[in-house]
Amino acid sequence: MNIGFLGLGTMGAPMARNLLKAGFALRVWNRSRGPVDALTSAGATPGATPAAAARGADILIAMLADDDTSRAVLCEGDDGGALGALPRGAIVVNMATVSLAFAREMVARCESLGLRYLAAPVLGRVTVAEAGKLNILVAGDTSVIDTVQPIFDVLGQRTWRFGDSPERANVVKLAANFMIASAIESMSEAAALAQGHGVAGADFLDMMTTTIFATPVYTGYGAAIAKEVFEPAGFKLALGAKDVRLALLAGEAANVPMPFGTVLRDNHLDSLAHDEGQLDWAALSRVALRRAGLPRTQS
Repeated sequence: MNIGFLGLGTMGAPMARNLLKAGFALRVWNRSRGPVDALTSAGATPGATPAAAARGADILIAMLADDDTSRAVLCEGDDGGALGALPRGAIVVNMATVSLAFAREMVARCESLGLRYLAAPVLGRVTVAEAGKLNILVAGDTSVIDTVQPIFDVLGQRTWRFGDSPERANVVKLAANFMIASAIESMSEAAALAQGHGVAGADFLDMMTTTIFATPVYTGYGAAIAKEVFEPAGFKLALGAKDVRLALLAGEAANVPMPFGTVLRDNHLDSLAHDEGQLDWAALSRVALRRAGLPRTQS
């Protein structure tokens, strides 16, 4: 299979590299040139534009930041974007975290061009992507998923199928990220509570994440909160804010109240207002400390 790969950011670059290692032919594009050059050195073919990377591909994988970026890369531009360069019958695999409305828009666009569309967002940070151990959440036509499964087997440890409507995979990802945001917020407030009474927040989090909350989300983000290590960002806080907003929109669309979601949204806005959007998602912990008038660290 000839694969076009769009988006070589924190997650996309190691995913593309793993596909190269597995022997897939890859044509790659990224807005900045550095990641393209690195993948070219590893055996990929560079594409000067999204359309150039997509031209002739059997499968096009997109790992882009959000709805607007995905739309611009896939559908717009002087050359019509990546979708317009694909041959009829090609498969478009969108692995980004996008809105349900955008997923529906992409299904319609692909159908009009004779293309097949899958939504396949992933769970896992950059180290998980590097190890090829992502959890892949996919929805779309079963036969199309079966065709792409060898690619998923390289990128992830398990593929979770959620039906034939692509937007279902996106709502699962948004619900999952809502839970991660909730975990970060609860650790942040609990650690601030302990610190407010003279107990080091780091000691509290060490105890909790090695006992009753010894799971990857708590141990990973808990360690970052305890050590105040927010750079380099494994997942940027600004992207977390975007996902919380999209989760609230999805809830509204189905008349599902999400009262804690509004708390998370406002706390993310607080962090963005303090220019923390480029830091790791764990930097959300600073909001609880600021509101309590507590220093960032306590030994």
